[in-house]
Formats: sequence, structure tokens, C-alpha cells
Amino acid sequence: MDIKSLVNITSRAWAIPILSSLHSGVVGRQATLLTATGASRTAFAQSVDHLINIGLLERNPGHGHPLRPEFRLTQLGKEAAAIADKVQRVSTEDDQRLLRKTWTLPVLTSLQTPCHFSDIKRNLHTITDRALSQSLKSMEVKDWVQRSVDETARPPRSIYRAVNTGGVISRITGPEISLSRH
Repeated sequence: MDIKSLVNITSRAWAIPILSSLHSGVVGRQATLLTATGASRTAFAQSVDHLINIGLLERNPGHGHPLRPEFRLTQLGKEAAAIADKVQRVSTEDDQRLLRKTWTLPVLTSLQTPCHFSDIKRNLHTITDRALSQSLKSMEVKDWVQRSVDETARPPRSIYRAVNTGGVISRITGPEISLSRH
């Protein structure tokens, strides 16, 4: 999977929990997935529609009532769901809010090695300076990212590295996600 695909998947807050739930064997019905993820109906519906549109989920054509559909992973979805499940397993209940933010996983993935702000931005082509700054700050507060200053550079530059839970997640997604540079 490439970084653009990960950015697209994480653009909906509940995509990763839905994929993880399906990977871990939760039945693909709306009620069971709502219970497993804790999402609101509206947010859940938007995330499921998004996952269907990008080809990771499909409605099970052989299942039941049209108002109570069952969803299943596509072949492409199985790969994404395996990564999502690994990430969900290493995070605590308290971590879920931060993981549902759009840029958390892509930023952590780009921090496979310590990076400058501009390097992270280059890896995540569509991120704005403000979004990257806010994402890094929220992960610093959670102690997932550590910021240090390279005093030898002129002017001095910040270096960011994934640590603690952020480091574990970065080591999970790093080998699975390619950072294509243009």
C-alpha cells in the first residue's frame, strides 16, 4: 500500500476501527460493527460509504434485507484491514481519539526515521503546514512524538521522531506503507 492510499483511508474517522473489526472477525452487519467500533450511526455510515467508494468494502450480495446490509472486505480491503488491526491492537482505549484524527497514522508512518518538518510534508503531499503542525503537537502532548532541535543546523531546525506508542505504530506501518516521493 502507498502513503496516498493510507491518507485516503484515514480521511474518515471510523475507517480504521471498521477495517480492524472486520479483520478480527466481527460480523459485517451494521449493528455489530456499530457496537464494536462505538461510532455514531451518521459517522459510521459516512465511513462505510467511503470504504465502499475506495474499493475496500462491498455489500455482501447474498445477504438478507436491503435495510440491514452486511459488509465484507474486498481483496484490497483485506490488506488494509490487516494493517488497521495491528495498529488497533497496540493502542489503548485512551489512544483511539487521536488515532481517529485524519493525519495521525500518515504522519507516524512518515516518521520511520527521525525527520524534519519539511521531510514529513514532502512525504505527505497534500498536508497543509497547519494540519501537520497541529498533528505533531497533538502527538507530542500524547508523548507519541518527540521534538528536538538540531543546533548544528543554520538556522536551527526541529527534528521529530516517533516514540512510545507512536514508535510502535510507526514500526508497524513503516514496512507496510511505501513513501513514494515525487
